[in-house]
Amino acid sequence: MVEKARKIGFLAIGIAGLLILSLLACGCTQQPAGERGEIVSIQVTGSTTVLPIAQVAAEAYMDTHPTADIKVSGGGSSVGVQAIGEGSADIGMASRDLKSTEMEKYPDLVSTVIASDGIAIIVHPENTVETLTMEQIKAIYLGTYTNWKEAGGPDAEIVLIGRDSASGTREFFSEKVMEKEDFAPTQLEKNSNGGVKQTVAQTPGAIGYVGLGYIDETVKAIPVIAEEAAVEPTVGNVISGDYPIARSLIMITNGQPQGLAKDYLDFILGTDGQKIIGEEGFVPLP
Repeated sequence: MVEKARKIGFLAIGIAGLLILSLLACGCTQQPAGERGEIVSIQVTGSTTVLPIAQVAAEAYMDTHPTADIKVSGGGSSVGVQAIGEGSADIGMASRDLKSTEMEKYPDLVSTVIASDGIAIIVHPENTVETLTMEQIKAIYLGTYTNWKEAGGPDAEIVLIGRDSASGTREFFSEKVMEKEDFAPTQLEKNSNGGVKQTVAQTPGAIGYVGLGYIDETVKAIPVIAEEAAVEPTVGNVISGDYPIARSLIMITNGQPQGLAKDYLDFILGTDGQKIIGEEGFVPLP
């Protein structure tokens, strides 16, 4: 009877051991999410200026991290701030600093500067205007100037193209160029940098403003006169501090970033991520 009980005891121990080995083999011990082959997803949303950086960086990160699923969308800086503040996104993107009202409403927001950028003034390629001063740009967007000949250009009506109220680019432009004065009511408002560029490219007489990464051969970027010198909107001139309409690009988290959000941000701040920023036409961190 004792011998039988002993055999049963050994059998129970053996079964328990096999169960433990089975659990270890199938990876059912406690490990960080993603290390068990599970898909881990995060939502990144906000600024259309930061959008191309975030998209290319997400693709590059996911290429080497098959369990990561990073979904990126635009909408504007204000959309990004609200989404992260209210918990519908994991990372918000902004092309401006957080407003005091936003910091009061969402006190746990943490900003991470990922790059710098300049705001380029663009016109239709056939426009003969060569340079603009900050005062002339302001006068154009106030509606004080309505014909290009008033700013050294052709005898043609000025068509104002700008951004909607959710845009961080508009917010920064309003502070830096407009000095918080109101835009002319005739301004056509677009919800993305791409929308501004496309409209300017297709509209003789149009003027718009976009991030450096959106400049291409379909539009003409205008040098801005600063301290009596005409300064082109280039990465080099933003780095040197010579270009007068420059700003930081940021990503925002609710508290310190953790998990996949932290890993993704670290990737952007690292060598490969900063290389992507340069390749997309923006200014890497020093």
